[in-house]
Amino acid sequence: MNLRRIVACTLLFGLGFVSGCHSYHIESSVENRTGDDIELLEVDYPSASFGTGNLAAGASYHYRFQVRGTGPLKVLYSEGAHRTQHQINGPDLHERQEGALQIVLLPGGKAEFHPALSAVP
Repeated sequence: MNLRRIVACTLLFGLGFVSGCHSYHIESSVENRTGDDIELLEVDYPSASFGTGNLAAGASYHYRFQVRGTGPLKVLYSEGAHRTQHQINGPDLHERQEGALQIVLLPGGKAEFHPALSAVP
């Protein structure tokens, strides 16, 4: 490869880097304030999902994700000795949003959602 090609490739790479290749992520936390242990926690969001096999009472689970598309967030989990199942609808999420999302699971199959997300550009 000659020097001219090396310089051109380096400049193109530098321009791509400087031009704003930005990856949008949401830092999430799920807090278990139900008063009971949770099993099979699943958080569904547009194009994917995340979760854990169990979450002790009072514990938190953290996950970083990227949204592709637009749609609602849903939380599914089971709790208690009878493994009562709950499904809770959360806020709509949009591609290119970033920031933080706190999900607080409460007694009686209820939840609070505290999004601190950027507007969609």
